[in-house]
Amino acid sequence: MKSAVQKSPISDNYAFEVKYLTDAHFDPNWHFHSEYQLFTVIKGTGTRFVGDNVSPFKKNDLVFTGPNLPHLWQSDPEYFSGDKEFWTEGIVIYFDENFLGHDFLHRSETYKIKQLFLKAQRGMEILGQTAEDTKSCMQQLVTAEDFERILLLLGLLNLLANSSEYNLLATEGYSNLLDEAESDRMNKVHAYVMRNFREKISLDEVAAIANMSPSSFSRYFKMHANKTFSDFLTEIRIGYACKLLVEKKVSISDACYECGFNTLSNFNRQFREVTHHSPLQYRKKYLETHYP
Repeated sequence: MKSAVQKSPISDNYAFEVKYLTDAHFDPNWHFHSEYQLFTVIKGTGTRFVGDNVSPFKKNDLVFTGPNLPHLWQSDPEYFSGDKEFWTEGIVIYFDENFLGHDFLHRSETYKIKQLFLKAQRGMEILGQTAEDTKSCMQQLVTAEDFERILLLLGLLNLLANSSEYNLLATEGYSNLLDEAESDRMNKVHAYVMRNFREKISLDEVAAIANMSPSSFSRYFKMHANKTFSDFLTEIRIGYACKLLVEKKVSISDACYECGFNTLSNFNRQFREVTHHSPLQYRKKYLETHYP
């Protein structure tokens, strides 16, 4: 399994790194690194983890994360099936806080950029027109050369710094308490849950994956994930149900059983707790937003 603490992806010859990613699925490992990261999904669906936030993702998902904030874009199960119909694409930018020098953020002109970087420590989901303009700039950066790269990135950061179209992801006060060994343990748990969340998963099972007793694992998971394992599993299942309801257009009862719930009443209750809407209200709101 890949190390959770990734080495710097930035070449010594460049101030920052831009990559166009194409693969059957996105990197399935929960990880963190010392660079800021801006990532947009061009193609693909799945579940996004940023700190203690869990949300479904799809095309045009755009997130800005700060240093050492754990994250993972876990592609849906069908992307691991070998079916060539399922493929992922994305653009990622990595840069250090001091990519233009150690005094870069110590000037009056960069005050808003400094505030942007502070927000990124919790992860920022970029929305609306800002997301569209940011994605366009990222696409230009893929092929840009020389000093044009710097100008485009500065313009992109200025755009983000002056926008109010964003959601903060990790809860206030979230802190990454994991070292490399602990992150690998959590990675195994994440991977097991993503493979099996549609089936019954017991606390004993995941505790064994982590090589811990059930009680020790419960305390461990709550400390590192900032939520109980049961809440985590519910968020995964509800996120998948949201996709089924709005993209696959399945019935509410089918979504209930396909995402791992045993009773419709429990599904409806948990769905409302996570999304603040009933399944029917959620689908209606989505259709009103995306199909005016």
